[in-house]
Formats: sequence, C-alpha cells, structure tokens
Amino acid sequence: MGEILKASGGSYSSVVKTTIMLADLKDFKKVNEIYARYFSSPAPARSTYQVAALPLDAKIEIECIATL
Repeated sequence: MGEILKASGGSYSSVVKTTIMLADLKDFKKVNEIYARYFSSPAPARSTYQVAALPLDAKIEIECIATL
C-alpha cells in the first residue's frame, strides 16, 4: 500500500480512511500494533471486519482512501 501511495505522490499521511478485513478477528491486537507503526495520531478513520475468507487464503486485506 505504501508503494502505491508513493507512486501516486502520496504517503501514509494522505490516508483518510482504511478498511481492514481479517480472516480471524483474534489477529486484531497484532494488526493494531503494526498499524500504529504506519499511522500516527490522529490516525485515519478505520473499519475492521472478520470475513469468512479472503482470496488466496490471505489472513488480511486492507483498502484505503487517500487524498492526493
């Protein structure tokens, strides 16, 4: 995601909203720890959901909306 933001002239600070889909909501704490490395306060708005399955048996999928 960072490389896509960079290629478009943005950065993590350009992100205004993220949606995180987890295969297992038990990973929520770990995701929060990693998320905090990329987004400082105030962090962008966020929704997090557990989903039945993700493509290619992925454990996480993240989408974001950024202002450029």
